[in-house]
This record gives sequence, structure tokens and C-alpha cells, in this order.
Amino acid sequence: MAVITIHFPLSQDDVAKLRAGDSVLLNGPLLSGRDAAHKRLITCLKDGRPLPVDLRGETIYYVGPCPTPPGRVIGSAGPTTSGRMDRYTPDLLGQGLRGMIGKGQRSQVVMDAMKQYSAVYFAALGGAGALIARSIRGAKVIAYPDLGPEAIYRLEVVDFPVIVAIDAMGNDLYQFGREEFAKKIPIIDFKGDAV
Repeated sequence: MAVITIHFPLSQDDVAKLRAGDSVLLNGPLLSGRDAAHKRLITCLKDGRPLPVDLRGETIYYVGPCPTPPGRVIGSAGPTTSGRMDRYTPDLLGQGLRGMIGKGQRSQVVMDAMKQYSAVYFAALGGAGALIARSIRGAKVIAYPDLGPEAIYRLEVVDFPVIVAIDAMGNDLYQFGREEFAKKIPIIDFKGDAV
């Protein structure tokens, strides 16, 4: 399977072409943010205040980078569990957020919102934060600096490796990946016998 190269910002055409299971290299500017930043964004929306960043066409990476070592742009930058952002995600998709990067499954509510707003969810490799950091060529705090590593950063990435975990049609790699695995590998019970 060929690797697809994508340049940010994501267009609706980019998203429409992606399918769950595609290997992708991401390039260009994207946002970072985790729980605390998401909570503040939602508070802005509820209070009728403008967001500190325009989310239209943006992709957000669920990461709280480690301290930056001397001579580097950023510290280790592995993905955090995406499900922690699920309660905030539909509202942010409604603001134009087009892509998300993290690890782990998403709720049905998020997947329904992704279909409604034509968005994509990419999975980054957990446990490979130091390797992923090599793809990040620039990092600048653009909102909520008091949150430290959980601030919203503008990251500049080059050939950031991800897999499309959930596409805009709702195809879920976590679901059909299990089904494919089950076809190939017999289920083992606790006694060690194939079922």
C-alpha cells in the first residue's frame, strides 16, 4: 500500500479521499492541545467569547510535549489517549476542526460528528514520542501559555507518520482491524485451548 502525503491545512477533498487504514505523512502547521486546553475552548464557546485560534480546516494533535532538550525544537511528543477529549470534540468539529491525531478509540458520538462535519481521526504510534519529535520542526505557544505543556502550540511538521484510524464515512480501523485479526488468529481461552 502506498503512503499518502498530505499538506495542511486539510481540505474537504483531502478528507474525502482518506480511508481507514491508509498510511499518511503529514506536513505543515497543526495545533496541539489536550484536556485543559479543550476545556477552555469549550468554556469560550459556552460564554459566547471568540476562540483564541480559528479552528476552520485545522488539525489538532493530542499531545503535551516533554521539556525541550538543548538544541532541539521540542521534547518527546507522543500522543495521548484521545477518548479524554471526546466530550469536547463534537463542539470543536462544529467550529471547523477538520482533523485530530491521537491514540485509541473514539466514542460513537465523536464518530457521528466526524461524519456530520467531514473530519478525520489519525492514529499516531504510542510510545514513540522521541521518534515523532523528529518530525516536528517548529513549536510555538499560541494560546493558554499558563498551561505549560498543555498549552495550545502551533507545530510545524514534516513527514509526521500516522494511520487513518477513522475516516469521514465512519469506517473504524479499530473495529474492522479486530474483525480481520479474529479471522486469522483462533481465539484462545484461559486454559490455552483454541476455541
